[in-house]
Amino acid sequence: MSKNTLNVIAEELPVDTGVKKVDRRRLADVLNQSLAGTYVLYAKTHAFHWNVAGPQFYGIHKLTDEQYQDLAAAIDQIAERVRAIGFPAMSGLANYVAASPVADVDVSTMPDAQDMVGQLAADHQTMAAKLRKAVSVAEQADDVYTADLLTARIGVHEEAAWMLNSIVAQ
Repeated sequence: MSKNTLNVIAEELPVDTGVKKVDRRRLADVLNQSLAGTYVLYAKTHAFHWNVAGPQFYGIHKLTDEQYQDLAAAIDQIAERVRAIGFPAMSGLANYVAASPVADVDVSTMPDAQDMVGQLAADHQTMAAKLRKAVSVAEQADDVYTADLLTARIGVHEEAAWMLNSIVAQ
C-alpha cells in the first residue's frame, strides 16, 4: 500500500455518461441541497423520537423510528448519487443546517408531542416540494436515474406527511 493511499481527497471525478458537465454540476448542487434537507430532517426526527412524551408516545416513537431509518438510508443514496455524477457530496453539520430548507430543532425549547408531529409533517411537505424542483433539474439534464431517485423520495415524504398529519388531525 502506498503511503499516499490515505491522503486522497474526494474531488471532482471524470464522468462521461451522456450528461453534460455543466448539467451534472447543477444536479450536484440540487442533490447536495436535498442531502442537507434530508440530513437535518433525519436529525430532527431522531431527536423527536428520543424526546416524545405523552399518551401517544408509543405510536409516535415507533413511527419516527421507521422514518429516521428511512431518512438515514436516503442520506446515503443521495450522497452516493452526487459522487456517481462526479462531484463531492456535501458534509459538515453546519453546512447541512445552512443549506437545509428544514429548520433544525432547538433542544432548549423541545416542543410537545403535538407540535413535534406537526413540525415533522410540515418538514416532509417542504422536502417534497423542494424535491419536485430538483426532479425538474434532473429531467432538463436528461438524467433519468436522478429524476427517478428524487421522484421516489417525493412519494416517501408525502406518505410520511400524511401519516403525521393524520395523528394531529382534529
